[in-house]
Amino acid sequence: MRDPINTRISGLKPSGIRKFFDIVREMKDAISLGVGEPDFDTPWHVREEGIYALEKGRGHYTSNAGLEELRREISSYVRRKYRLSYEWNKEILVTIGGSEAIDLAMRVMLEPQEEVIIPQPSYVSYEPCAIMAGGKPVIIELKAENEFRLTAKELEEAITDKTKLLVLPFPNNPTGSIMEMEDLEDIARVVTEKDIFVISDEIYSELTYGGNKHVSIAELPGMKERTVVINGFSKAFAMTGWRLGYACGPKNIISQMTKLHQFAIMCAPTVSQYAAIEALKNGDADVEKMREAYDARRRYLLHEFNRIGLPCFEAKGAFYVFPCIKGLNMTSDEFATTLLNEEKVAVVPGTAFGDCGEGYLRISYAYSIEKLKAAMARIEKFVEKHRQA
Repeated sequence: MRDPINTRISGLKPSGIRKFFDIVREMKDAISLGVGEPDFDTPWHVREEGIYALEKGRGHYTSNAGLEELRREISSYVRRKYRLSYEWNKEILVTIGGSEAIDLAMRVMLEPQEEVIIPQPSYVSYEPCAIMAGGKPVIIELKAENEFRLTAKELEEAITDKTKLLVLPFPNNPTGSIMEMEDLEDIARVVTEKDIFVISDEIYSELTYGGNKHVSIAELPGMKERTVVINGFSKAFAMTGWRLGYACGPKNIISQMTKLHQFAIMCAPTVSQYAAIEALKNGDADVEKMREAYDARRRYLLHEFNRIGLPCFEAKGAFYVFPCIKGLNMTSDEFATTLLNEEKVAVVPGTAFGDCGEGYLRISYAYSIEKLKAAMARIEKFVEKHRQA
């Protein structure tokens, strides 16, 4: 019998994020700092709207692109938050989380073997999505000395005559790095000069700290027409299980994404869409409360990792820190595996987000301060033991 499996798919590596967590579920008294999921419940008024939608029998298909009222609210929201103007009926698509939007955008925009520039460390799905779309990933290794920001020089050096797309993954998972206006202006200049396009994954846009307000590259002159902005409800509104995201972009790209979405999905979950309308209309106070809690946890972890001798640059976005373990005689995978076995604390090796993540760990602070303190006590004990070994 011939092999039934597509070699592009069989050649993909499984996500490195989940490796430890099946073990953690079976391990008594284990503490997990690995999953990027808010520990807050979805705000009650948002849940109520979902419940009300069920009670009213609103379980039917919506239009392929999503409820009109939701797309109007998304249009209003991005205008209010990021000074972006999108037509609700032509330039916005509601998707199954931001992940579907990334996949759709790449499949719509890439011809076979066209190159996609992907800065790493970054979210695990960009590289496989590029491969599944028939594209060729080109990796830029972000550097700690640049605070894991992408520089115009790095981008320019990576571009060839086959380059079609740049993935812009900021605020960044796993490093917590951000791009400020002056950074984006330099990137936009290169993108325009080289005539390439951008997928800007802004799922953590509401979670920036220290007075750093998120800026979208699509705000800059000449960039809206060559950028697909990806966002969603999972991180900011604590709605991970509701599986709802959206894409905003040029109408010719969004219309083709909608066509693929129509054939593969039909529409995003109807009940989730009604809940999302309420989140956008009345959820600002909830987001601010969660952001303040994350910020306190962020500052605690930055202080603690630096205190115990694991240098940690100041993450200014998302809900992760990225401490460096290069001073210990272990790989990132060895550190994470041994820490789990000896101290029952689960973290993610930096290599799960690209080879250049070697020597780092991703620590999520989407957990209570009490859990973080307990975990840090175990990590400190572990570091002292292995520093002396």
